[in-house]
Amino acid sequence: MCGICGKINLNGDPVNETLLKKMTSCLSHRGPDDEGFYFKNNIGLGHRRLSIIDLSPLAHQPMSNEDGTVWIVYNGEIYNFPELREDLLKRGHTFRSKSDTETIIHLYEDHGVECLKYLRGMFAFAIWDERNNSLFLARDRIGKKPLCYWHTQNTFVFASEIKSILQDNKYENKPDIVAIHHYLTYQDVPSPWTAFDGIKKLPPAHYLLLKNGRVKVERYWKLSYLPKHKMGTRDLRHEIIERLKEAVSIRLISDVPLGAFLSGGIDSSAVVAMMSRIMNEPLKTFSIGFKEDTYNELRYARMIAEKFKTNHTEFIVEPKALEVIDKLVWHYNEPFADSSAIPTYYVSKLAREHVTVILNGDGGDENFAGYGRYKANEFSRMIHRYFPAPVAKALLPFVLMLPHGKDPTNFFWRLKRFLQEYSRSPEMRNAHWLCHFATEMKDELYTNDFSTRVSSMDSFDLLLNKYKEADANDFLDKTLYADVMMYLPDDLLIKVDVASMANSIEARSPFLDHEFMEFVARIPAELKLKGWTTKYILKQAMKGILPDKVLYREKMGFVVPIDHWFRNELKEMAYDTLLSDRAVKRGYFKKETVKKILDEHTSNKWKWHNHIWNLLMLELWHRMFIDGKTG
Repeated sequence: MCGICGKINLNGDPVNETLLKKMTSCLSHRGPDDEGFYFKNNIGLGHRRLSIIDLSPLAHQPMSNEDGTVWIVYNGEIYNFPELREDLLKRGHTFRSKSDTETIIHLYEDHGVECLKYLRGMFAFAIWDERNNSLFLARDRIGKKPLCYWHTQNTFVFASEIKSILQDNKYENKPDIVAIHHYLTYQDVPSPWTAFDGIKKLPPAHYLLLKNGRVKVERYWKLSYLPKHKMGTRDLRHEIIERLKEAVSIRLISDVPLGAFLSGGIDSSAVVAMMSRIMNEPLKTFSIGFKEDTYNELRYARMIAEKFKTNHTEFIVEPKALEVIDKLVWHYNEPFADSSAIPTYYVSKLAREHVTVILNGDGGDENFAGYGRYKANEFSRMIHRYFPAPVAKALLPFVLMLPHGKDPTNFFWRLKRFLQEYSRSPEMRNAHWLCHFATEMKDELYTNDFSTRVSSMDSFDLLLNKYKEADANDFLDKTLYADVMMYLPDDLLIKVDVASMANSIEARSPFLDHEFMEFVARIPAELKLKGWTTKYILKQAMKGILPDKVLYREKMGFVVPIDHWFRNELKEMAYDTLLSDRAVKRGYFKKETVKKILDEHTSNKWKWHNHIWNLLMLELWHRMFIDGKTG
């Protein structure tokens, strides 16, 4: 895994070498093993390398083709590169290294932008073609590897991370107000926005061509849920196991030690099971837990580690671990409010002491319908079938009288929220289940000025548009597609990429193999969510391989006890930061509403911990990157 960056002066001026070296240097955590540069006239490319395959100097980047007319900087892994390399050798290409990087160059020479359809893996790269003075950027299908860019009349700059672009003093650190508006809804900044005005993310499954000063962005892949497989359940179970095993197997290619994250959930346990079948040596596994039993899954991780006889290591995250918050703000570049970034950072740090490559279970929920809200959606649709909407609405006043306490995990609290959402469309209901600050809450939170500035943008439209473009008939499949297109790349994959790269470790995700995803997408929706059983077909496939206690336990997820921390260790910090003059003077939020949220949470009247974390990450990002002009 690596960090890449580059700059083209469109007015023909030479690239400042000192600037490009600064841009590259601030990506050193992504590639501690080597750095390299390419300068020619008005273009410069920079690369930081984390050596995984071909550790020799021959795999140094930037790398060129045979005659030095095509240059690449690349971040990622192409798992089918040995087969691609054999084909390219037959076509007359010569190779100087054993790296996958060189494979991409020669594929590009033969196929141009169509080279992307041959690549199986995760990647973000830039190719400078001297033959026609064009720049070609591309990002993998699912969005595992990040890539952002800044384009003006005179300049085009790109990088793996925004902080690299910020090294250019021609860019003025300025927040994108609309992006902040979207962030408050989704707890992340969705593509193609970034939190910085004028800087964009290249979306997953897209490429960018820059030629003659003009930028063209095109999509090259789309996940389809049609047509559905006609095979029986038994054959499907067999195919899932064989295809998952193959996706795991090709991700074991490495010239450095590797291991696996193990949460004790179905997905990571399935990956560990497949790895144990393939590897000829004890597998190293790593888990994170909390001292609060409610949030601790370690007993399940230990169960899997014992079953497959792994070399298992654990780490307990305690409140003192929150000292890492400022470091996370710096690494994430943007406000990012998924609190599980904390344990993800620490499990990456723990694993890096033993291995350089890690496999995980990311993508299992989005492929096989693992989230609880999928059940809520189906329950809603069932009500619609048997009870007219007016009847359900009539029940709401009675449900509101039921005791639901202060806990959003309480059944009656969930039922109340569900019925409140009942009048909405199924798509909008799912959006509300996903969101943090809903429209009504934003109305109470926003100042008049901030509300006016973002009034024309409805954040929910971003998600609703994914439903419209889905190549699917079933509502569940459309919801899965929306999650694959937004929640997965903008939250989960960013979280893992940043946390792992901050510790110079490479994360690989077999469930996100695009060929595996294409197969699973076409499994009938009723076999993914069957009755109230999530991941039904995956659980059936793994039966006999994983213990029933793991297969059929209640899903927990990577839950962090920030609700407790905000009433104790983080209470003073939250009040001091969010009610400070600096925060208030930004003009985003009403001070009295922020104080009300804090007071209600700390007095145990309501659980606002996710909302507080959302606001806190935004303010800390503002202080570091906007006030402090950090780069």
